[in-house]
Amino acid sequence: MAWRKAAGHSLAELVVAVGLMVTVTAIATPAVEAGLDDARTSGAARYLAARLADARMEAIQRSAEVAMRFTATPGGYSYAVYVDGNHNGVLARDVQERIDRPIQTDENLANHFRNVEFGTLPGLPAIDAGGTPPGSDPVRCGSSNSLSFGPLGSSSSGTVYLLGRSRSQYAVRVFGGSAKIRVYRFDWRSNRWSPL
Repeated sequence: MAWRKAAGHSLAELVVAVGLMVTVTAIATPAVEAGLDDARTSGAARYLAARLADARMEAIQRSAEVAMRFTATPGGYSYAVYVDGNHNGVLARDVQERIDRPIQTDENLANHFRNVEFGTLPGLPAIDAGGTPPGSDPVRCGSSNSLSFGPLGSSSSGTVYLLGRSRSQYAVRVFGGSAKIRVYRFDWRSNRWSPL
């Protein structure tokens, strides 16, 4: 009877292979997490830009001023869309008195995009050369903290900054008058903002 030699791997070979897999996984995990965080933050910025575009369309369809209002809460910022009820614009006092009513309920960005918040990192430069850096205020829409859209498609100006857990920094900007909405990404290597 002929005996065949069993083909297989030794315990030492198996330990080396498992060790290599663990090392490669440990090296790749931070890069994958940073990439996922950047994609999530980019998605949040595009989502917010789309919500602002929807608010503009609501203003045109309703022939009334519509505003997205940002409210600071203990857990960050929430936002909601309101329609002008007395033809004097969407005002904080009219919102409190329920004259300007919400057409969409309050939303929290983190409920849709995990680990993304309204925020800025220290030392962030201005989007435009010679402009004002954002500082620590992620919602820069004037004193009202709202972006308003008129019935003819015009808007107020403002910029909202979004921050991911792995330092992914994006901004959504509305240009007054034209109501053009743009999304910007900050590149830490070049220390510059780029439009998407």
